[in-house]
Amino acid sequence: MNIEMVIYALVGLALLYLIIKLLKWPIKLLINGIIGIALLYVANFIGEYLNFYITINPITALIAGFLGIPGVIFLVIFQMFF
Repeated sequence: MNIEMVIYALVGLALLYLIIKLLKWPIKLLINGIIGIALLYVANFIGEYLNFYITINPITALIAGFLGIPGVIFLVIFQMFF
C-alpha cells in the first residue's frame, strides 16, 4: 500500500509540473497585457500635461499587451517624436 501512495504522489507531482509548464506562457502573456494596458492609461494621464495622447485602439492595445512595459515606452516615444 505504501508503494502505491508513492507512485500516486510521483504521478501527481509530474502532472502538476506539466500543468505549470503549460500555463506559464499564457499567464505571462495575461500579466503583460494587464500591465501594458494599465501603463497605457497612465501614459495618457501623464501625457495630458505634456501635450500628447496615445489612441487606445486594437493595434496599440496589442503592442502594449504583448510587449508590456517596453511596448508602452515604444508607443510613448513614437507618439512624441512622430
